[in-house]
Amino acid sequence: MSFCKGTMKYTGGYSEEIDRLKNALSAAEAVVIGAGAGLSTAAGFAYSGERFQKYFGDFAQKYGFKDMYAGGFFPFKTPEEFWAYWSRYIFINRYTDVDNGTYRRLFELADGKDYFVITTNVDHQFQKAGFDKSRLFYTQGDYGLFQCSEPCCQKTYDNEEIITKCFERQENMRIPIELIPKCPRCGKPMTMNLRSDDKFVEDEGWHAAAGRYEDFLRKIDGRRVLFLELGVGYNTPAIIKFPFWKMTVQNPRAVYACVNFGEAYAPEEIAARSICINGDICEVIAEMIGDKG
Repeated sequence: MSFCKGTMKYTGGYSEEIDRLKNALSAAEAVVIGAGAGLSTAAGFAYSGERFQKYFGDFAQKYGFKDMYAGGFFPFKTPEEFWAYWSRYIFINRYTDVDNGTYRRLFELADGKDYFVITTNVDHQFQKAGFDKSRLFYTQGDYGLFQCSEPCCQKTYDNEEIITKCFERQENMRIPIELIPKCPRCGKPMTMNLRSDDKFVEDEGWHAAAGRYEDFLRKIDGRRVLFLELGVGYNTPAIIKFPFWKMTVQNPRAVYACVNFGEAYAPEEIAARSICINGDICEVIAEMIGDKG
């Protein structure tokens, strides 16, 4: 089954759609949350502007890039510079508290429901907010994991200790050479466990999470399911968006909900069972739990 890009759909006003989403969540026997970058953006993870300047003003002045994403692709000349940049990037986006309450409020909505989360986000915010690790599938990796750049094996390594040292001990946009992370098996450079090419390591934990997700989908087939999509764009629609649409088509008892600022769409095939809210995810979730402050 294939879909063309849906058209923005409203069946009522903003408040009415939020009420419909509340009712759909209340009635659901199971909830599948699909989260993309827009959710973390709504939670306060700004990768440009004031936050970028606060942490990367020196890099911006020297190299000219305008946001954290651009810096992530910059061809630094030395590993000392490379890891100075990336240790800051990982430390502030993985190991510091940024969430403005969005993830915690989302957990309040999910808590007590039979839920599962699939996400392309790599910032670990679901676990920080209280979500059950066994109900999470991080498809694209985790800022908190290293892998061999080769890779010599399908194994990942926790990086909090070395990232913290690199962050704390760097000077003049460089880390000490002895802190450059190397694979403990083959000695080659480490890299982040982030899906960007065919070298991405899908370790035992990744495959276990994928299996739990598939088991969950089989278990809820035919039940009253809410597929709740939050902040998912069209960079990788085949991971969350298109499967959510397809599963909603196949299950007449399912409801598809999309909350996304400027990109709230649904295909015609499921228009009658779709809730599309073009709004700030943080505000929508706050209104759903009655917390507007």
